[in-house]
Amino acid sequence: MTDSQTYVPPRVWAWQAASGGRFANINRPVAGPTHDKLLPVGRHPLQLYSLGTPNGVKVTIMLEELLAAGHTGAEYDAWLIRIGEGDQFGSGFVAINPNSKIPAMVDHSGPEPLRVFESGSILLYLAEKFGAFLPTDIATRTECLNWLFWQVGSAPYIGGGFGHFYAYAPEKIEYAINRFAMEAKRQLDVLDRRLAETPYIAGADYTIADMAIFPWYGGLVEGWQYDAAEFLAVQDYRHVKAWADRLLARPAVQRGRMVNRVTGDPASQLHERHDASDFLTGTQDKIAPTA
Repeated sequence: MTDSQTYVPPRVWAWQAASGGRFANINRPVAGPTHDKLLPVGRHPLQLYSLGTPNGVKVTIMLEELLAAGHTGAEYDAWLIRIGEGDQFGSGFVAINPNSKIPAMVDHSGPEPLRVFESGSILLYLAEKFGAFLPTDIATRTECLNWLFWQVGSAPYIGGGFGHFYAYAPEKIEYAINRFAMEAKRQLDVLDRRLAETPYIAGADYTIADMAIFPWYGGLVEGWQYDAAEFLAVQDYRHVKAWADRLLARPAVQRGRMVNRVTGDPASQLHERHDASDFLTGTQDKIAPTA
C-alpha cells in the first residue's frame, strides 16, 4: 500500500476497485442499481427496508415508540437489507432510495405508495404523520429540529470518519485517527454540555432528536459502537451517559435496537419484524438455535 507520507494525488482521480477495507466490495463511485431485484411487501401500510446500523435503529426506535404510545397505524414490516452483500443496489431498493443507503421506507396508506428515504427525513415524516415526538410550539419544535439536523450533519464524522479509520480501515493511520477522534470527542462535549442543562436533547420532553442521536452517541458511551469507549474516555461525558442510560431503559428503545440486527447475542437479533409477537418468537435464538 502507498505510504501515506509520500502519496501525491494524481491530476485526475481513478477508481481503484481493490482499495481494501471492510466495505471495499460494495463501495463504488457511481450510482444506480447493479442487479434486478424486487422488494418484498408485507401486510402493513409501512414497509421498512433497513439494517440494524445506527441510522437504521433511529427509525425502528421511532416506530416502536409510536406503537407503544398507541398509534396503531404505525404497525410495520421491517425487511432486512444486507448492505455487505449489496442488497441496497438492487433495482427495487434503488427505486425507493436512489442514494442506495439504508433505511428506506414506503408508506402504502395513501392513494399512491410514498417513498421516504434518509433517516432524518423518515423520523420527521413519521412525527408529522402521527403528531408525536415533535413539539408543536415554534420554539421547542425549532430546538428539536436544530438537534435533529445537527446529528444528520455530524454523524459522518463519527461513522465515515472516526469509525472508518479507527475500526475498519485496512491500516491504522495516526493522522486520520487523531483527526476524527478529536472531532468525535468535541461532539460528545457538545452533547454533554447540552444535557447538563436539560434531561432530553430538545428540552423537557423526549423527541425525535433523542431517537436520532442515541444510536450514534449513546452507542459510543454505552460501549458498543466501534469498541471505542476506552479510547475516547467516554466516562468523561457523564451527562451523555446518564441520558443514554435513561433511553436504554425504555422498552421501545430495547425493541428498536433488535429489529434488523444481525450481530451480537442471537436473542437480540430480530432479522425481520412483521408483528409484535416476533420479539418473542422470531429472534435468532428461537429460529436458528446454536448447537
